[in-house]
Amino acid sequence: MKYHSENLLVRPTRSENDPDLILNITPESAGWDFISFQIRKLSAGSIWSFQTGSNELALVNLDGVYSVDSNRGKWSGIGGRKTVFEDAAHALYLPRNTEFTVKAEQSGHYAVAWVPTDQDHEPWLIQPQDVKKDIRGGDNVSRQINDLLPPGSPVHRLVLVEVYTPSGNWSSYPPHKHDRHLEDQDGNLIEADLEEVYYYKMDRPEGYAYQRVYTDETSPLQQAGSPIDALIRAEDNTAVLVPEGYHPVVSAPGTTSYYLNVLAGSAQSLANQDDPDFTWVKDAYRGTDNRLPLY
Repeated sequence: MKYHSENLLVRPTRSENDPDLILNITPESAGWDFISFQIRKLSAGSIWSFQTGSNELALVNLDGVYSVDSNRGKWSGIGGRKTVFEDAAHALYLPRNTEFTVKAEQSGHYAVAWVPTDQDHEPWLIQPQDVKKDIRGGDNVSRQINDLLPPGSPVHRLVLVEVYTPSGNWSSYPPHKHDRHLEDQDGNLIEADLEEVYYYKMDRPEGYAYQRVYTDETSPLQQAGSPIDALIRAEDNTAVLVPEGYHPVVSAPGTTSYYLNVLAGSAQSLANQDDPDFTWVKDAYRGTDNRLPLY
């Protein structure tokens, strides 16, 4: 599959057969192996039922409040934030072979991500007070990170991260990539081969961010004659696919951007390598942006 700006940007979807579906990414549409991703809505009192099958799955609230009833347990009061800009998310992890029903206690929107697995893990509700929050980078590369489902979590493949990038700032910077599985001579992981979804929300309806996705000579796609060099304007409620390559982001002036990262691949890891032309930036920071943390 050849990737370019148009097919790396995923816009909201309308489905007559599934009116609560807002955005949909499948392995077939993305041209990769693992990640399926949806943004869904529910009005108060409405339900959505699904089966994980041979996948592990995570549900992340964007706004609204939900309960989940399943053959692996029941949970209520999932959510509560009015927007993604006021608190960390709840995230409910469900293992394979789980049948479940989501009910909206208060109307809202939520993300669902699932990937194939041959492992069994316990269900797990991650709550905002338990989410590690960090300020990463420095100067105008400062951003806030919420580790919803970080490396080392008791799951198989899924990694979930929320990132807030203030007006005019950069994130996913220095540009880094994770498109090969590399270990050193001692078996330590240097780089994981990961697929990645960036799902965006903006604090203003007209707000936007730019994301560049580009490969170098180490990329399997580039070696196969299909390099990527795309500049993508991400707006509210859109997603950007990162099948391979470096993928820095910058928020437009006046806009604080949020993105939910979903990653999966050769390891439950964020092991990556910087673009060697720009890794020096990490040694040049003089401070952090005083607009952070947002909350």
